[in-house]
Amino acid sequence: MAEFVSVGRVGDFTPGAGKMVVVGSRHVALFRLGDQFHALDNLCLHRGGPLCEGPIERGVVTCPWHGWSYEIATGTMVQDPRVGVSRHDVRVQDGEIAVRLTD
Repeated sequence: MAEFVSVGRVGDFTPGAGKMVVVGSRHVALFRLGDQFHALDNLCLHRGGPLCEGPIERGVVTCPWHGWSYEIATGTMVQDPRVGVSRHDVRVQDGEIAVRLTD
């Protein structure tokens, strides 16, 4: 399994928002919801829109390009729960955020 990669400090991430980070060669959307952090692939399944830039409401991010929505905690697509984007492991240790790719 891949190693955890440091992507920043807790204070680098705005509560209630997403931010794109790079883990290896992968673009990952890192979301801070309250005190919890979640990491998803940053590319919407429809046309590759940047999920990190989408509006967030009740734990769901909506792609800013065409409106496809995903549960932030799981990566599951709201419109069709049979599919979704990859979710990655996040670790917070001593104020440092690290992400481990899951696939």
